[in-house]
Amino acid sequence: GPVLMLNLLRFRAVADYEGDPDLTPDQPISGAEAFDLYVDLTLPLLRAKGGELTMMATGGPYLIGPSEEVWDRVMLVRQPSVAAFMDWAQDETYLAGIGHRSAALQDARLLPLSELPHG
Repeated sequence: GPVLMLNLLRFRAVADYEGDPDLTPDQPISGAEAFDLYVDLTLPLLRAKGGELTMMATGGPYLIGPSEEVWDRVMLVRQPSVAAFMDWAQDETYLAGIGHRSAALQDARLLPLSELPHG
């Protein structure tokens, strides 16, 4: 069934394209800017595969939680199924832009969620 992917993202101050030099911009950019390039490239594919970006928000320190853990951005991505997620994550278009994501992130968490019925 449908799955939500909770993304917790911490960006580098300056994007590091060492792992994918062909994607390196002409001028240094921030991790947040590199991540936005990744989203711009992969969002049309996500939608074409039946997924959607349901929420993207800025993060910060926890109200309740470890003070040393700070996330710059939080995203929720809905996929029709785990199989659809895997299909999207292995698509050539997606893989062509993944270097922007890698360059952007200092740290990240990806937690698959299944919605519970509520009344």
